Amino acid sequence: MLIKRLYSSVLIIALVVSVMFSELAYGLSVIALTGIALYEFFTMVEKKGIWIYKYFGVAVGVLIPLTVLFRFELNKNWELFLIVLLLLTLMIMQFRRRQSAGVVVGISVTVFGVMYVAWFFSFMIKIRMLPQGIALASAVLLIAKLNDMGAYLIGSRFGKTPLMPRISPKKSVEGALGGLLFSILGGLAVKPFLSYSYSQVILISLVFGILAQIGDLSESLMKRDCQVKDSSSIFPGLGGALDCIDSLLFTAPVFYFFMSNVLRQ
Repeated sequence: MLIKRLYSSVLIIALVVSVMFSELAYGLSVIALTGIALYEFFTMVEKKGIWIYKYFGVAVGVLIPLTVLFRFELNKNWELFLIVLLLLTLMIMQFRRRQSAGVVVGISVTVFGVMYVAWFFSFMIKIRMLPQGIALASAVLLIAKLNDMGAYLIGSRFGKTPLMPRISPKKSVEGALGGLLFSILGGLAVKPFLSYSYSQVILISLVFGILAQIGDLSESLMKRDCQVKDSSSIFPGLGGALDCIDSLLFTAPVFYFFMSNVLRQ
């Protein structure tokens, strides 16, 4: 399993490095991951017997980061308008169904999936578009993904105290602390490119490392509810696209709002 994880991680790192310096290539990679992850989410939910408009939801989900990448914004709340339009269209589509059972759950899950995966992950493109965007995107990726790596390495070697066994039996307190340590190392790695002191970088890394762990635990909770181990198996040892980006889904929006406000000052 460790060899598979290492192999997949090297491939993903190589992909990230190869696209980071091109805004278009980077944005298209985010859009591709969004579509795959959203498809995985809807497929996972379908296993609970919930009827949803999967392909329509994926199409709308891909449209959100696409409009961000090409700066197609009618107003500042363009993404929210798309979500409202999604809800309206889903309601009209439900009128054509012969059965009304499961309407509330199906619509709610579809809208939630678009917001949770597509809208939240689209902030990775917005981060890349900020001043010092390459450094900031690298920072959030390193803080979140090194957190995952540290939690796995430290947890598998030294983990004894269960963190939240009801949600994820294999996660440990020791692993969580190891993840935070690796997040700090990730933040320090990009410090030369950011205008922050060491204490500020450590604090930022800790805060966003915690958010990364909340994102990971949140997906674990949903996978446990759907009774699946991984969202898919496209990345050997790591799982699916959703498993790879889960730690970024809460981290990216908060990081963007924090950094965009700091940069205005």
